[in-house]
Amino acid sequence: MAESLRLAVAVIGNVASVSLYAAPIVTFKRVIRKKSTEEFSCVPYIIALLNCLLFTWYGLPVVSYQWENFPLVTVNGVGIVLELAYVLIYFWYSTPKGKVKVAMVALPILLGFCAIALASAFAFPDHRHRKLLVGSIGLGVSIAMYASPLIVMKKVVQTKSVEFMPLPLSLCSFLASVLWLTYGLLIRDIFVAGPSVIGTPLGILQLVLHCKYWKRKVVIEEPNKVDLHKLGNLENLDMEKGGLEKGKLGNECDKNTTCDV
Repeated sequence: MAESLRLAVAVIGNVASVSLYAAPIVTFKRVIRKKSTEEFSCVPYIIALLNCLLFTWYGLPVVSYQWENFPLVTVNGVGIVLELAYVLIYFWYSTPKGKVKVAMVALPILLGFCAIALASAFAFPDHRHRKLLVGSIGLGVSIAMYASPLIVMKKVVQTKSVEFMPLPLSLCSFLASVLWLTYGLLIRDIFVAGPSVIGTPLGILQLVLHCKYWKRKVVIEEPNKVDLHKLGNLENLDMEKGGLEKGKLGNECDKNTTCDV
Protein backbone atom coordinates (compact mmCIF):
# COMPACT_ATOMS: atom_id res chain seq x y z
CA MET A 1 0.00 0.00 0.00
CA ALA A 2 2.78 2.40 0.99
CA GLU A 3 4.72 1.55 -2.19
CA SER A 4 1.64 2.20 -4.34
CA LEU A 5 1.10 5.56 -2.62
CA ARG A 6 4.72 6.59 -3.21
CA LEU A 7 4.45 5.57 -6.86
CA ALA A 8 1.20 7.50 -7.33
CA VAL A 9 2.63 10.66 -5.74
CA ALA A 10 5.80 10.30 -7.83
CA VAL A 11 3.83 10.01 -11.06
CA ILE A 12 1.61 12.99 -10.25
CA GLY A 13 4.69 14.91 -9.09
CA ASN A 14 6.37 14.15 -12.42
CA VAL A 15 3.35 15.48 -14.32
CA ALA A 16 3.23 18.65 -12.19
CA SER A 17 6.98 19.24 -12.52
CA VAL A 18 6.98 18.71 -16.28
CA SER A 19 4.09 21.18 -16.45
CA LEU A 20 6.18 23.58 -14.36
CA TYR A 21 9.14 23.23 -16.72
CA ALA A 22 6.86 23.57 -19.76
CA ALA A 23 4.92 26.61 -18.44
CA PRO A 24 7.49 29.17 -19.75
CA ILE A 25 6.75 28.00 -23.33
CA VAL A 26 4.04 30.68 -23.43
CA THR A 27 6.57 33.29 -22.32
CA PHE A 28 9.15 32.24 -24.91
CA LYS A 29 6.57 32.20 -27.70
CA ARG A 30 6.11 35.87 -26.86
CA VAL A 31 9.90 36.40 -26.88
CA ILE A 32 10.18 34.78 -30.31
CA ARG A 33 7.19 36.70 -31.67
CA LYS A 34 8.48 40.07 -30.46
CA LYS A 35 12.15 39.15 -30.98
CA SER A 36 12.91 40.69 -27.60
CA THR A 37 13.40 39.42 -24.05
CA GLU A 38 11.68 42.58 -22.74
CA GLU A 39 11.77 42.69 -18.91
CA PHE A 40 12.08 38.92 -18.41
CA SER A 41 15.08 37.68 -16.41
CA CYS A 42 17.28 34.75 -17.50
CA VAL A 43 18.42 33.93 -13.95
CA PRO A 44 15.46 31.69 -12.95
CA TYR A 45 15.93 29.52 -16.05
CA ILE A 46 19.67 29.11 -15.51
CA ILE A 47 19.14 28.16 -11.86
CA ALA A 48 16.38 25.73 -12.90
CA LEU A 49 18.79 24.17 -15.43
CA LEU A 50 21.40 23.62 -12.71
CA ASN A 51 18.73 22.17 -10.41
CA CYS A 52 17.68 19.67 -13.09
CA LEU A 53 21.29 18.67 -13.77
CA LEU A 54 22.03 18.08 -10.09
CA PHE A 55 18.91 16.04 -9.35
CA THR A 56 19.26 13.98 -12.51
CA TRP A 57 22.79 13.15 -11.35
CA TYR A 58 21.48 12.53 -7.81
CA GLY A 59 18.94 10.00 -9.12
CA LEU A 60 21.40 8.02 -11.25
CA PRO A 61 23.01 4.83 -9.86
CA VAL A 62 26.37 6.59 -9.66
CA VAL A 63 25.08 8.56 -6.63
CA SER A 64 21.91 6.78 -5.45
CA TYR A 65 21.51 3.10 -4.62
CA GLN A 66 20.69 1.51 -7.98
CA TRP A 67 17.42 3.08 -9.28
CA GLU A 68 15.82 4.01 -5.95
CA ASN A 69 15.35 7.61 -7.17
CA PHE A 70 14.36 6.86 -10.76
CA PRO A 71 11.41 9.37 -10.72
CA LEU A 72 13.96 12.17 -10.20
CA VAL A 73 15.85 11.10 -13.33
CA THR A 74 12.79 11.09 -15.58
CA VAL A 75 11.35 14.46 -14.59
CA ASN A 76 14.66 16.30 -14.34
CA GLY A 77 15.87 14.80 -17.61
CA VAL A 78 12.91 16.44 -19.35
CA GLY A 79 13.65 19.61 -17.38
CA ILE A 80 17.23 19.73 -18.69
CA VAL A 81 16.03 19.72 -22.30
CA LEU A 82 13.39 22.42 -21.73
CA GLU A 83 15.46 24.73 -19.52
CA LEU A 84 18.44 24.52 -21.88
CA ALA A 85 16.13 25.48 -24.78
CA TYR A 86 14.84 28.49 -22.81
CA VAL A 87 18.34 29.71 -22.01
CA LEU A 88 19.43 29.39 -25.66
CA ILE A 89 16.33 31.25 -26.91
CA TYR A 90 16.89 33.97 -24.32
CA PHE A 91 20.53 34.26 -25.39
CA TRP A 92 19.58 34.47 -29.07
CA TYR A 93 17.09 37.31 -28.64
CA SER A 94 19.02 39.25 -25.97
CA THR A 95 20.79 42.52 -26.58
CA PRO A 96 24.61 42.34 -26.75
CA LYS A 97 24.73 43.40 -23.11
CA GLY A 98 22.15 40.72 -22.25
CA LYS A 99 24.19 38.03 -24.04
CA VAL A 100 27.21 38.89 -21.89
CA LYS A 101 25.06 38.63 -18.75
CA VAL A 102 23.73 35.20 -19.76
CA ALA A 103 27.24 33.92 -20.50
CA MET A 104 28.65 35.30 -17.22
CA VAL A 105 25.93 33.52 -15.23
CA ALA A 106 25.58 30.27 -17.20
CA LEU A 107 29.20 29.28 -17.88
CA PRO A 108 30.40 29.29 -14.22
CA ILE A 109 27.28 27.36 -13.19
CA LEU A 110 27.82 24.66 -15.84
CA LEU A 111 31.53 24.37 -14.95
CA GLY A 112 30.55 24.10 -11.29
CA PHE A 113 28.18 21.22 -12.06
CA CYS A 114 30.93 19.38 -13.96
CA ALA A 115 33.25 19.77 -10.95
CA ILE A 116 30.57 18.43 -8.56
CA ALA A 117 29.84 15.45 -10.83
CA LEU A 118 33.54 14.54 -11.12
CA ALA A 119 34.14 14.96 -7.37
CA SER A 120 31.14 12.83 -6.41
CA ALA A 121 32.08 10.09 -8.88
CA PHE A 122 35.79 9.77 -8.06
CA ALA A 123 36.53 11.46 -4.72
CA PHE A 124 33.93 9.63 -2.61
CA PRO A 125 34.01 5.83 -2.26
CA ASP A 126 30.37 5.09 -1.30
CA HIS A 127 26.82 6.12 -2.19
CA ARG A 128 26.13 7.61 1.24
CA HIS A 129 28.80 10.30 0.93
CA ARG A 130 27.99 10.91 -2.73
CA LYS A 131 24.32 11.49 -1.88
CA LEU A 132 25.34 13.78 0.95
CA LEU A 133 27.51 15.93 -1.35
CA VAL A 134 25.19 16.14 -4.37
CA GLY A 135 22.02 16.28 -2.27
CA SER A 136 23.30 19.13 -0.07
CA ILE A 137 24.29 21.24 -3.06
CA GLY A 138 21.08 20.32 -4.86
CA LEU A 139 19.09 21.35 -1.79
CA GLY A 140 20.70 24.79 -1.80
CA VAL A 141 20.16 25.24 -5.55
CA SER A 142 16.52 24.13 -5.31
CA ILE A 143 15.86 26.66 -2.57
CA ALA A 144 17.47 29.32 -4.80
CA MET A 145 15.29 28.17 -7.70
CA TYR A 146 12.11 28.44 -5.66
CA ALA A 147 13.28 31.78 -4.23
CA SER A 148 14.25 33.26 -7.63
CA PRO A 149 10.66 34.40 -8.35
CA LEU A 150 11.11 36.81 -5.42
CA ILE A 151 12.79 39.13 -7.95
CA VAL A 152 9.70 38.97 -10.14
CA MET A 153 7.37 39.27 -7.15
CA LYS A 154 9.15 42.48 -6.12
CA LYS A 155 8.51 43.84 -9.63
CA VAL A 156 4.85 42.79 -9.39
CA VAL A 157 4.44 44.75 -6.14
CA GLN A 158 6.24 47.79 -7.58
CA THR A 159 4.30 47.88 -10.86
CA LYS A 160 1.07 46.42 -9.42
CA SER A 161 0.88 44.18 -12.50
CA VAL A 162 1.40 40.40 -12.94
CA GLU A 163 2.28 40.71 -16.63
CA PHE A 164 5.77 39.31 -16.11
CA MET A 165 4.74 36.58 -13.64
CA PRO A 166 2.63 34.13 -15.73
CA LEU A 167 -0.17 32.38 -13.81
CA PRO A 168 0.54 28.88 -15.27
CA LEU A 169 4.12 29.09 -13.97
CA SER A 170 2.99 30.14 -10.48
CA LEU A 171 0.28 27.47 -10.31
CA CYS A 172 2.54 24.65 -11.49
CA SER A 173 5.25 25.77 -9.05
CA PHE A 174 2.81 25.50 -6.15
CA LEU A 175 1.49 22.06 -7.19
CA ALA A 176 4.96 20.63 -7.83
CA SER A 177 6.18 21.88 -4.44
CA VAL A 178 3.31 20.26 -2.56
CA LEU A 179 3.67 16.93 -4.38
CA TRP A 180 7.46 16.64 -4.03
CA LEU A 181 7.22 17.62 -0.38
CA THR A 182 4.79 14.74 0.08
CA TYR A 183 6.98 12.32 -1.91
CA GLY A 184 10.13 13.33 0.00
CA LEU A 185 8.39 12.73 3.32
CA LEU A 186 7.13 9.33 2.14
CA ILE A 187 10.59 8.12 1.14
CA ARG A 188 12.19 9.96 4.12
CA ASP A 189 14.68 11.84 1.95
CA ILE A 190 15.42 15.34 3.23
CA PHE A 191 17.15 16.30 -0.04
CA VAL A 192 13.94 15.63 -1.99
CA ALA A 193 11.50 17.14 0.52
CA GLY A 194 13.67 20.04 1.74
CA PRO A 195 13.35 22.45 -1.24
CA SER A 196 9.55 22.22 -1.17
CA VAL A 197 9.47 23.48 2.42
CA ILE A 198 10.49 26.83 0.89
CA GLY A 199 8.76 26.34 -2.46
CA THR A 200 5.27 25.71 -1.07
CA PRO A 201 4.83 29.02 0.83
CA LEU A 202 6.45 30.94 -2.04
CA GLY A 203 4.00 29.31 -4.45
CA ILE A 204 1.12 30.38 -2.22
CA LEU A 205 2.50 33.95 -2.13
CA GLN A 206 2.64 34.08 -5.94
CA LEU A 207 -1.00 32.97 -6.17
CA VAL A 208 -1.98 35.63 -3.61
CA LEU A 209 -0.27 38.31 -5.74
CA HIS A 210 -2.16 37.07 -8.81
CA CYS A 211 -5.45 37.37 -6.96
CA LYS A 212 -4.56 40.90 -5.85
CA TYR A 213 -3.15 42.38 -9.08
CA TRP A 214 -4.62 40.40 -11.99
CA LYS A 215 -7.13 43.17 -12.84
CA ARG A 216 -4.67 46.01 -12.37
CA LYS A 217 -3.93 46.45 -16.06
CA VAL A 218 -7.61 47.15 -16.80
CA VAL A 219 -7.78 49.69 -13.99
CA ILE A 220 -4.77 51.51 -15.39
CA GLU A 221 -6.23 51.73 -18.87
CA GLU A 222 -9.65 53.10 -17.86
CA PRO A 223 -8.45 56.59 -16.80
CA ASN A 224 -6.77 56.99 -20.19
CA LYS A 225 -10.09 56.36 -21.94
CA VAL A 226 -11.79 58.87 -19.65
CA ASP A 227 -9.08 61.45 -20.33
CA LEU A 228 -9.49 61.02 -24.08
CA HIS A 229 -13.25 61.39 -23.74
CA LYS A 230 -12.79 64.60 -21.74
CA LEU A 231 -10.29 65.88 -24.29
CA GLY A 232 -12.78 65.26 -27.10
CA ASN A 233 -15.48 67.15 -25.21
CA LEU A 234 -13.13 70.09 -24.63
CA GLU A 235 -12.31 70.24 -28.33
CA ASN A 236 -16.00 70.27 -29.18
CA LEU A 237 -16.57 73.10 -26.69
CA ASP A 238 -13.71 75.10 -28.21
CA MET A 239 -15.16 74.64 -31.71
CA GLU A 240 -18.64 75.71 -30.54
CA LYS A 241 -17.16 78.73 -28.76
CA GLY A 242 -15.23 79.69 -31.88
CA GLY A 243 -18.41 79.42 -33.99
CA LEU A 244 -20.33 81.70 -31.62
CA GLU A 245 -17.57 84.29 -31.68
CA LYS A 246 -17.49 84.25 -35.50
CA GLY A 247 -21.27 84.63 -35.62
CA LYS A 248 -21.14 87.57 -33.21
CA LEU A 249 -18.41 89.23 -35.28
CA GLY A 250 -20.49 88.79 -38.47
CA ASN A 251 -23.50 90.46 -36.86
CA GLU A 252 -21.40 93.40 -35.79
CA CYS A 253 -20.03 93.74 -39.33
CA ASP A 254 -23.57 93.79 -40.76
CA LYS A 255 -24.57 96.60 -38.36
CA ASN A 256 -21.55 98.75 -39.19
CA THR A 257 -21.69 97.88 -42.93
CA THR A 258 -17.85 97.80 -43.01
CA CYS A 259 -15.53 95.44 -41.29
CA ASP A 260 -11.73 95.27 -41.30
CA VAL A 261 -10.27 91.94 -42.21
